[in-house]
Amino acid sequence: MQDIFIEDVGSGIPLVLVHGFLGSSEMWTLQTDFFKRNFRVLAPALPGFGKSNKVKSCNSIESMAKSILTSLEKKKIERFYLLGHSMGGMIVQEMVKLADEKILKLICYGTGPRGNIPGRFETIDVSREKLKTNGLDNTAYRIAKTWFIEGEKSKYFYLCKEAGKQTSLEAADNALVAMKNWSGIENLKNIKNETLIIWGDQDKAYNLNQVETLKENITNSDLRIVDGCSHNVHLEKPDEFNTIVSEFLKKN
Repeated sequence: MQDIFIEDVGSGIPLVLVHGFLGSSEMWTLQTDFFKRNFRVLAPALPGFGKSNKVKSCNSIESMAKSILTSLEKKKIERFYLLGHSMGGMIVQEMVKLADEKILKLICYGTGPRGNIPGRFETIDVSREKLKTNGLDNTAYRIAKTWFIEGEKSKYFYLCKEAGKQTSLEAADNALVAMKNWSGIENLKNIKNETLIIWGDQDKAYNLNQVETLKENITNSDLRIVDGCSHNVHLEKPDEFNTIVSEFLKKN
């Protein structure tokens, strides 16, 4: 397997940030700038996305999880904090399943345990159909608008627009297939890592039932709901998001 791109800045205990569907490592810019003061921040670009867009894409959540774990091993990173957003939240749940002893603390953000995402603004199959019909740029732009309360007028919408453009059509379709075929429900009871769940109260991708299922089934977990945000809390209210994450990582 080809190596994926990983932004690697700062020093200290490693903090790994996993982006979601149509994302890139650049979407964490406001987090890497903040956290690199106290942590070694690693932001991988998933196979077929962002700066890894020449790497063969994956059609399963498990293979995406393995690609990150393999890359971290090559960097000789033994233990780390782990945060995953959206589809990245599915990937980090899978990473816990594969290597829970490496993960110091887990953050599941804007995500859930069901890959077929009940209550999403449209079904996975509809997204796949529109991807084929309307093309990648149009689909990426349209979907990214739903991630912000203010849609494309949002200050950091451009980060999502750019990330969408870097994605290959094959990677986007493979990711939708990967999500549809994945379920983490059965594994939730096995997650013993201390876990923080973050959710925007107006998220159109993952409804409250999704995050409540995480909270109810992950034994050592806490749920933080951020008001006035859609799917991209880290870009809509970055200061609040960074503070929530920072407090969780620092507490004993």
